[in-house]
Amino acid sequence: MILRLSQDLTERIRAHATQSYPYECCGALLGAEDGQGRQVQDLVPLDNQRQDSPRNRFLVRPEDVIRVDKAARARGLELLGWYHSHPDAPAKPSEFDREHAWPWYSYLIVSVEAAQPRRMASWRLTDDRSRFDAEEIAAQAGPNG
Repeated sequence: MILRLSQDLTERIRAHATQSYPYECCGALLGAEDGQGRQVQDLVPLDNQRQDSPRNRFLVRPEDVIRVDKAARARGLELLGWYHSHPDAPAKPSEFDREHAWPWYSYLIVSVEAAQPRRMASWRLTDDRSRFDAEEIAAQAGPNG
């Protein structure tokens, strides 16, 4: 399981996380899957719709999922997964993340400490929804890999 991501897209995620701090940011990962993994080709930053605890939770509305999926397909891409930040917390999924995630999708998390983006990690929920498995992130040259 490899998620290929360009430096430009990595920096866009980090900038979104920094801008949103001390709240969680969130967005969609668009691209294509092949025999070697997943190639992220674009991002769709989203507004965190969580009103009660945006510091440690994020919410993507169902209509945003539908909108992003349609936009991806219109461009010949797939909705590969989601990214979000963990303010002042590790870049690993929480139990809340596991309970609300879907198998197959990539979940990229960036840790942000004192408004500075740190470690970035990607995860995939197992089909039985019991745990996340780590997904390697491979840096790619160029704007879209």
